Amino acid sequence: MTALERRGSLPPSLAALRPRRVELGLIFLIAVVVVAAYGLASLGQSASVPANIGPFLAWMLGLFFFVHLAVRRFAPAADPVIVPMALLLNGLGYVMIARLGGDVDGGGDLAGLQSVWTAVGIGLFVATLILIPRARMLAQYRYLFGLGGIALLALPLVPGVGIELNGARIWVSLGPVNFQPGEFAKIALAIFFASYLVDAGELIKNRLELRDLVPIGAAWAASVGVMVLERDLGSSMLLFALFVVMMWMASGRTMFLGLGAAMFVAGGVVAFQLFSHVERRIDAWLNPWADPQDSGFQIIQATYSMAEGGLTGTGLGRGEPDRVPFAETDFIFAALGEELGLAGTAAVLMAFLVLIGSGLRIAIRATRPFETLLAVGLTTLVAVQAFIIMGGVVRLIPLTGITLPFVSYGGSALVSNYIVLALLVRLSHEQRVAAAKEPTP
Repeated sequence: MTALERRGSLPPSLAALRPRRVELGLIFLIAVVVVAAYGLASLGQSASVPANIGPFLAWMLGLFFFVHLAVRRFAPAADPVIVPMALLLNGLGYVMIARLGGDVDGGGDLAGLQSVWTAVGIGLFVATLILIPRARMLAQYRYLFGLGGIALLALPLVPGVGIELNGARIWVSLGPVNFQPGEFAKIALAIFFASYLVDAGELIKNRLELRDLVPIGAAWAASVGVMVLERDLGSSMLLFALFVVMMWMASGRTMFLGLGAAMFVAGGVVAFQLFSHVERRIDAWLNPWADPQDSGFQIIQATYSMAEGGLTGTGLGRGEPDRVPFAETDFIFAALGEELGLAGTAAVLMAFLVLIGSGLRIAIRATRPFETLLAVGLTTLVAVQAFIIMGGVVRLIPLTGITLPFVSYGGSALVSNYIVLALLVRLSHEQRVAAAKEPTP
């Protein structure tokens, strides 16, 4: 009998499954994979084992097992595969970022910053688990989260605070710190949508009246409107998908999916007519070879890069993924495709599918409507964001400037995704404990 079971933290039926032991074993295997990948990237570049392999091993193992200990202490019943899948994605992303920096031994500036942001993200992951012992307490602050989300989205529009990079005004500069407040606004809006729809859901199911949709509709319209003003259409698409999916889940009406698809097409046509950068991206998606040195350059290089990788890849450190502009952020999936091949990208895709499937399983098995909707909303954020960027890289959809969750370089996105992960872990713990305590028929 474990110490957790003796203290009564887990029902005996659930303790017998030993979820934390399963998680620990997975984390150990993932740590081996990440460290091996780091060593192979150095061998591929310089034919030598990296001099800092010892400190890197200690750092990665320390962070990984710190996360495990936190979950063991504050959410012992949580699904044992959620955290390992996120750590696998984060670890592979870090190795590729260090490799793209051209100096695996030293890590480079990007790798050093990414390791710091990883530590910050894990710290906030633990803080979220501690500060939110019960997920339903978030529903008490629904309007605070709604207003806070809109305020965060609008923050880059404030003169002297917001800054524009690569054509989008989505960054905020506060002293030495630059971050994207929109990454955290998505979480706040997901909480607001979930808590509001718990009360409005029954009304929407029985009778659909405009007044019932005013608060949530206003929040959605303000959010998307602000993102359009900031020319961040990728995040606008993400928030729109979040809104449509949660409305569908709350009401059970498939009409929201059809209506959402129609509104998306109409919005795309309007954006194509009004914004020149949207027109350029769609043209580049349809025929990148029409302008191979400008708007189509990234997509063409990414296509060649992934084609070069073939089935098994060129090998870590042996490709040329840095030919693709912004390979460490928007196009890191193409970099993985070149050096790890179809097998490596399929493994990344499967890791996302396992993570998304775990989130949907939490939603299905949750006993309260708020937990169900929140799990769906948080999972939708990860799933749609991953689909948008991977689909853009392989030309399934037009390219948008967002990052691949847990994999791409970027502090704001990484930290916010760890907060999403912590909320899913908290929801999973509550759901599994509640299910284990239910009397069997």
